Amino acid sequence: MLSAVIALVSASCSSNNCPLENTVLCNYYFYDMDGTPITYTEPITITTLMPGTQTLYKYRKLGYTTVTLDHPDSTYIADGYSETTETARRDTILVNQSSTRAYVQIPMSHFNPADTLVFKYTNISRNDTIVVSKKSYAHVELPECGTHYFHQLIQIKSTDAAIDHIDISNPLVNYEGKENVKIYFNGLAE
Repeated sequence: MLSAVIALVSASCSSNNCPLENTVLCNYYFYDMDGTPITYTEPITITTLMPGTQTLYKYRKLGYTTVTLDHPDSTYIADGYSETTETARRDTILVNQSSTRAYVQIPMSHFNPADTLVFKYTNISRNDTIVVSKKSYAHVELPECGTHYFHQLIQIKSTDAAIDHIDISNPLVNYEGKENVKIYFNGLAE
């Protein structure tokens, strides 16, 4: 009897009830100005602007490649390199030179009230900036599954280098992977 109770309790504590697809990404789908889905063929890089700055350490030596690190390293000084420091933004590249895409999936910050994305195109010189205002909240499916953050999109704005306009199609960003944002391109970067 005791072994049956232990088996029942241990079976109820397994993580089999946790969702397999538990990545929370905001899905941006691409359209032309008329609302027809398109595949963006040119390479595009998407960067998120992070708050704050970081110190970078550059090590230079004549005839050698410059080395950039996010921490000091005295072994380079001992090898004859000169060290300089500079302050840089903490931006992160989320999509790097990707092409032939009908949509992109972008992670969202958990604690910032807005995320800022920069779309850099290879065939036009100007970039587009998208600002997504949102509310984030913790979501627990089951205690053994851990905590994930879901997001409620409130407002979205963009510049107009290659984007004609932008709309929120589904404000809830969760595990489901539905289209959240529609980006309508003006034809310059397609």
